[in-house]
Amino acid sequence: MDDTPVAKAMSLERVAELFEATQAEISKVVVGQERLIEGVLVALFAEGSVLLEGAPGLGKTLLVNVLSRVVSCEFRRIQFTPDLMPSDLTGHSVFDMKQQEFHFKPGPIFTNLLLTDEINRSPPKTQSALLEVMQEHQVTADGQTYPLDRPFLVLATQNPLEHEGTYPLPEAQVDRFMFKLLVDYPTTEQENGILAHYAAGRDPRDLTGFDLSPVMKGSEVIAVQKATENVIVEPTVIAYMTEIVSKTRGWHSVAVGASPRGTVNLLLASRVLAACRGRDFVTPDDVKEVAPWVLRHRLILRSEAEIEGETPDGVVAQILSTVAAPRS
Repeated sequence: MDDTPVAKAMSLERVAELFEATQAEISKVVVGQERLIEGVLVALFAEGSVLLEGAPGLGKTLLVNVLSRVVSCEFRRIQFTPDLMPSDLTGHSVFDMKQQEFHFKPGPIFTNLLLTDEINRSPPKTQSALLEVMQEHQVTADGQTYPLDRPFLVLATQNPLEHEGTYPLPEAQVDRFMFKLLVDYPTTEQENGILAHYAAGRDPRDLTGFDLSPVMKGSEVIAVQKATENVIVEPTVIAYMTEIVSKTRGWHSVAVGASPRGTVNLLLASRVLAACRGRDFVTPDDVKEVAPWVLRHRLILRSEAEIEGETPDGVVAQILSTVAAPRS
């Protein structure tokens, strides 16, 4: 863990510089996923967890591996499988024969950046072990509570539910992810760029060939998170966010709308995005930009709407088009 003291204060200009530098460094390896990289960094600066969804082989795990190199923090990966137990994540008590007492042995969840790979290949009981960790950044075992070090970020990858051997995530857990980011297939030009790395002898499975440099330490990530609290959110913009989320709860094609946690995350994410763009105030465009990331996994559509081809992203776009944005 990074025990370096946190800087007294960080300017929003410095936040924007770190954001751009980190994005550029990750892009040395991850080709053609600019929006995905941006979303992950916004979540890191907002101290929120991310659910990455896409077919196998699209670079989800690679992105997190590169992030751990660029942001110099402790990183661990957990491969979710059908036989994974909750204690395999959180840790368990071990009996010490010499002292004749139990000692808690921390699991891999005690880290800064946690990659839970293919999270929906484990049953709900194991998935639910992350609930307390994601919300409260602590683990309770055998009646004792163990806080996690900051910064802490869960990045979970999942395959689309139609893939064989997957389990749906519990609704309570899905709601604890700040963002759900979709990983799509690269364009022909982007795929050519991926192949160019291999042709030049740079294998993403061995990151030593990419000349990656650490951009931030853990203490600086915490300082960034603190600095974004200084971004101003006008009452009219807050009302705009509230109206957007409120509309999801009564929309004709939505069975279950977004929770108040969704509204809070919309505000936090908008504030961080504004800081990353070098501004000390949130605009309606910031809200529109992060709204799909925050809301798409919080909407449960009616079955008839799904049959007709409706999608959560489509619903979010419809709602954004009907809510009038405040003027500055």
